[in-house]
Amino acid sequence: MAQDYKIPGTAEAPMPVPDVPQKELTLERIAGSPSLNGASPRSMRLSPDGRYLTLLRPRDDDRYRYDLWAYDRESGEWSMLVDSEKFGTGRELSEAEKMQRERGRIGSLKGIVSYSWADDAKSILVPLDGDLFLAKLDGTVTRLTDSEEGELNPVISPDSKHVSFVREGRLYVAPIGGEPVAVTPEETSDTVHWGEAEFVAQEEMDRDYGYKWSPDGSRIAVLRYDEAPVNIVTRTSIGAGSTRTYDQRYPAAGTPNVLIDLYVMDPDGSDLVKVDIGTDPDIYVTRVDWAPGGVLYLQRVNRAQDTQDMLKIDPATGKSEVIFSEKAAEGHWINRTSNYKFLKDGSVIWWSERSGFGHLYRFANGKMTQLTKGDWVVTDLVGVDEKAGTLWFEGRMDGPLQNQLYKLDYANKGKPDRLSELGWNYGVSMDGEARTMVVARSNTNQPTQYFLADNQGKPITWLLENKIDAAHPYAPYAASHAAAHFGTLKAEDGSTLYWKMLVPPMEEGKKYPVMFHHYGGPHAQDVTKAWASSAEQFWVDKGYIYFEIDNRGSNNRGVEFEKQIREAMGTVEVADQKTGGTFLKSLAFVDPDRIAIYGGSYGGYMTLKMLEADPGFYAAGIAASSVTKWEMYDTNYTERYMGDPRKVPEAYKASNTIEDAGKISDPLLITHGMSDDNVVMDNTTAMVAAMQEENVSFEMMLYPGFGHAVGGPVITQHVLGTILRFLEQNGVPPGGR
Repeated sequence: MAQDYKIPGTAEAPMPVPDVPQKELTLERIAGSPSLNGASPRSMRLSPDGRYLTLLRPRDDDRYRYDLWAYDRESGEWSMLVDSEKFGTGRELSEAEKMQRERGRIGSLKGIVSYSWADDAKSILVPLDGDLFLAKLDGTVTRLTDSEEGELNPVISPDSKHVSFVREGRLYVAPIGGEPVAVTPEETSDTVHWGEAEFVAQEEMDRDYGYKWSPDGSRIAVLRYDEAPVNIVTRTSIGAGSTRTYDQRYPAAGTPNVLIDLYVMDPDGSDLVKVDIGTDPDIYVTRVDWAPGGVLYLQRVNRAQDTQDMLKIDPATGKSEVIFSEKAAEGHWINRTSNYKFLKDGSVIWWSERSGFGHLYRFANGKMTQLTKGDWVVTDLVGVDEKAGTLWFEGRMDGPLQNQLYKLDYANKGKPDRLSELGWNYGVSMDGEARTMVVARSNTNQPTQYFLADNQGKPITWLLENKIDAAHPYAPYAASHAAAHFGTLKAEDGSTLYWKMLVPPMEEGKKYPVMFHHYGGPHAQDVTKAWASSAEQFWVDKGYIYFEIDNRGSNNRGVEFEKQIREAMGTVEVADQKTGGTFLKSLAFVDPDRIAIYGGSYGGYMTLKMLEADPGFYAAGIAASSVTKWEMYDTNYTERYMGDPRKVPEAYKASNTIEDAGKISDPLLITHGMSDDNVVMDNTTAMVAAMQEENVSFEMMLYPGFGHAVGGPVITQHVLGTILRFLEQNGVPPGGR
């Protein structure tokens, strides 16, 4: 009998089904090629002159291998500029580059994973298999380096005369096509690094660079850090056939960070000037920028992460001054940002949470003026036309579940004008002159589409329409695509919590199991009206209800909503997820005895805390790559939310999963990559030891050779298949009953 159940919330429209034979969505197809998402490019960019659009495109026969392609806006033609298989050597990457990729969550990708345009728009620098290549728009490719050591963070200088990169802790510069020369001093200790971003900068601060060229190419600002004070963690990287150990400098919460300095130098290393970045050595350097006119700026955050200073630097002398500061709200912290732009008139467009929500401001003549206002957040500064006094931004002014594009006449104190279409989730980038946009959009029934638009958001041409027609990879599975339902619940304090639900075809009188997925940590939002993973549809096809709810502490809801996890991780998030579970148990079509919870990383931590808090409430739990003891995680992330464990040890004790390991009584599956350098596997072994001491039964699956992200054409099948078998064997089989 067709289902007559009343599904709460608001339903999205069903997906149109192309006229092609329909198939069952299998694990093999989810992990296979081409991607079910259709065209899935990466690193889409306009050339500096605006003529070309470049991107990294996966191969149809291998979705994990990327090549460099270009679209000529004049001819309307696509061409492959660099074939990764033709030019790649297959040489093993250095450990440093492997870890950089892991921190960028691209460890499973092959071929070309990054590139950068020359400012003259005539060539593109392409790292591939540890070496550097220079690609021209006519299709010619020139090898620039051929070494065993590998080159990190390569850049073409703004005058297009030099290429620079980091090798074994030193910055190298070479004339294009010439021999590279080390331009930073030779150090006596291998703990000193020039031109690199330290671990927490890469992992937590979105700063993956350690040097920047001045706009005219005459000077380079170079960071130098010494990790000698940082404690050594002997990390075991266990692979399929061998085991390696690495003495990794890992700054765990409450322990010393690196010592960091900034210098300015000529491209040949001469005229080295040390910058005054303050007297307190225990700081974070979150950003370094050259502004128009050759002025240098540095953003500095204190160890407690409640104060952020913008420093203006004279690159000739190294002298600095604080031009403005940000102070966190009581009980909150400073959230890092890339939403700022230095203007030619000396002012700065700036993002701040000083109003309680993330908004744009203009700092000019010593005064900060608010440009956007309201109980909603600006999520990205897209572009600025300084001459017109206009800026473009992404934000949630029309609701927290979809990102929209807005234009603002800031010079005349205008109000935001939405340029995007409701019903879509947008991501937008612009060229440097704010003339042209590359627009990406999706919704729950349409995977991401890409088009060029003018600066009013009006489409110029499709780049990748990606429409689900008969030729689309997802077309054979469209009939079973579940329409998403969205709704709200109230937290214990009255906060609004948003949820999403997908349901399989149901029969009246039967009750269905739930795959209850969660993350729960800060700076994340699960519930959006955007295209989602095909894994969600897999669970629905198998006969599970799929459910997510965003708890207090998650992203894009303002300071008061977010700060409730301060020194209290594992409390309000657990309570809010239980609010979702209680709601599920109230529904006539949900089997209250078959609600399984699943999360990875912070979500794995949440699984453990949820099972400990409410034994018997959930039927089973899956915890992947889990933090179990916050003292073992890094300083920048952990102390931002939890404070310093040397000052608030009781908060850390309450937040870990070790103390209450004996309370777990429900079926539990633990998984972890055995080469994880982010959430090191000591987290899992500590939890395993605690449960064994308490005689708690559990199941475990380890993945040799994999880091924090475990995935690939076969491994993804194994991960999801293992979870499915675990549920079937532990009282949470699929389907109604």
